[in-house]
Amino acid sequence: MKIEQIYTGCLAQGAYYITSAGEAAIIDPLRETQPYVERLEKDEVELKYIFETHFHADFVSGHLDLNHKTNASIVYGPTAKPEFEAIIAEDGQIFKVGDITIKVLHTPGHTLESSCYLLIDEQGNEKALFSGDTLFLGDVGRPDLAQKATDITQEDLAGLLYDSLYHKILPLNDDITVYPAHGAGSACGKNMQKETVDTLGNQKETNYALNQNSKESFIKAVTDGLLPPPAYFGMNVMMNKKGYHSFDEVLSKGLHALKPKQFEEIAEASAALVLDVRNNGEFAGEFIPQSVNIGLDGDFAPWVGALIADVNQPILLVTKLGDEEEAVTRLSRVGFDHILGFLEGGIEAWKNSGKETDSVHRISAGQFEKEIVGKEVKIIDVRKESEYAAEHVNEAYSKPLAYINEWIDEIQPEEHFYLHCAGGYRSMIAASILQARGYRNFTEIEGGFKAIASTRVSKSDFVCQTKVLK
Repeated sequence: MKIEQIYTGCLAQGAYYITSAGEAAIIDPLRETQPYVERLEKDEVELKYIFETHFHADFVSGHLDLNHKTNASIVYGPTAKPEFEAIIAEDGQIFKVGDITIKVLHTPGHTLESSCYLLIDEQGNEKALFSGDTLFLGDVGRPDLAQKATDITQEDLAGLLYDSLYHKILPLNDDITVYPAHGAGSACGKNMQKETVDTLGNQKETNYALNQNSKESFIKAVTDGLLPPPAYFGMNVMMNKKGYHSFDEVLSKGLHALKPKQFEEIAEASAALVLDVRNNGEFAGEFIPQSVNIGLDGDFAPWVGALIADVNQPILLVTKLGDEEEAVTRLSRVGFDHILGFLEGGIEAWKNSGKETDSVHRISAGQFEKEIVGKEVKIIDVRKESEYAAEHVNEAYSKPLAYINEWIDEIQPEEHFYLHCAGGYRSMIAASILQARGYRNFTEIEGGFKAIASTRVSKSDFVCQTKVLK
C-alpha cells in the first residue's frame, strides 16, 4: 500500500493518490489530470475509484476528465446529486482497492453531502482518514457555504458538523493519520495550521473545535468570525455538480498566441479583461493600459476568484515568456475557462509594435519615510484586518484588498494617498484595479510593510504594534 499527498500550495489543496496490489484510488483530484494518468501508467496500476469528499467550492475538481480517461467510477457520499453518472455511496459502505478497503463516513456539516473516507489496511487496521473539508488541522470546515442552495441556516449546519465530528470522528483511534483537503491559506476554514498531515490524537488535543464543552459552544465557536465567502465559490460548486469543459479543450483555447494587433482587436470586441500575470515589479514599470495585475508568484488562483468573481469573464493573458500554460492551468483550477489567448512575445512585442503602455507610481520605503515625516498624509493598508491589527503604520486606514470593490468608491480622486500591503503583491493588484478604474492620484510602496518597518531604528512613533485580535 502507498499513500501520497499531492499538495498544491496556490490553492492550499491536498489531493491523494493511493495504490494497493495493482489498483488505485484518487481522492479530490485537481483539474489537470494528465499527471495522474502518467503516474498510473508508470506504477502500472489501474484506477478503480475517484472519491470526492463533497462538491468543492474553491476549485474545480478533475473527477470528470479523469473518469473519461480511465473509466474509473466517481464516488460521492450520501445525499449528493451530481448531474452525471456516479456512485452515491451509503454511510458505512466499503470499497475495495487492491488489498485495502475504504469506508465511507457520511459527515454532513460543511455541506450536506460531505463525507470522509476511512482507509483500512491489509491487516484490518484503521490507518488513515481522508477528512475532506469536514476536519482540517487546527480547524473544521466552515458551515455557511451550503445555505444558498437550501433553507438550512449556518447554525443548523454547524449543529450537523458537531454531530459528525463528535459522534463519528472523535471515537476513532488516536494513531489514525488525518489527511485534510486543505491547509493554511484556504478560504474554506479560518484557523488552519501550516502542517498538512497530523495524527487524529494530536488534533483531539489541539483543535479548538474538537474541545468544546457543548454543542452550543461548538456552534458559536465555528460560526464566529466567518468572513464572506469569495463570490466564485458558488459557480465552482455548480461546475463540480453539473459538469464542465475538458481541461484539454480549455488549455488548447487558452494557448492561442495573438499578435499585438489581434490582441487589441479581441480585447475591444469581446470586453475581455487583460490579465497581466507577471510579478509586481515588472508590471509596475510598464503594462498595457487598463490591465489588471495578479502575479503567478503569489496566491494567484484564489485572488483571481475573489476579485474577478465571474468565471464566465473573457480573459486575455499577458505573461512572461514560457508562463502561458501555467497561467491557463491555474485559472482553470478555479473555473475560469474563457481564456481567449495570450500576447505573443509579451509586453516587449506590445512596445515594439508602437502601442501605448502605462506604469504605476512606485517608490521605495526609504523615500516613503522621507515624504511622510512631519506631514499629514493619507495611507491605505490593503492587508488583512488581522495583519493590520498586529502592526501597522500610525494613522493608516485598513482597507483589505478582498473588499476593494466595496471601498473603492470611497476614494476621493483629488486626494493623494500612499498604498501598501505586506510585500508588494497585493498592493500592486490594488494599484492596477485603481488605475483601470481611473484613480491615479496615489503612490504605491515597493516592498510593503516589511520594507516600511525596517526604515527606522526606533519606530515607536511610526509603527503601531498591538496584539492580534481573535
